[in-house]
Amino acid sequence: MAQESDDKFYDRADAYIQLANSQFEDAELAEVSASFMYAFARYTAWLSSQEFTSGKEMQAAKAKSMAFFTKQFQAMLEENFDDYIENFESYQE
Repeated sequence: MAQESDDKFYDRADAYIQLANSQFEDAELAEVSASFMYAFARYTAWLSSQEFTSGKEMQAAKAKSMAFFTKQFQAMLEENFDDYIENFESYQE
């Protein structure tokens, strides 16, 4: 994946996670997670819009764009689930 060539990839990811973790004082885990996912979805839609000159053009590419981002998220989610399964005991300490 692209993050392997980006020295700051994990630093940025950790910063987002730290921000989400800081919100647990005022919200439940599920609420923070839902807000985090919404923010990611909103940012991804904005990011995608930067490639187009009109809403009509964006609509025409919507299915392809959504398939791309869904595939990327699924691969990252799979990687992290496997990591947590493999390291469950040490991560729960």
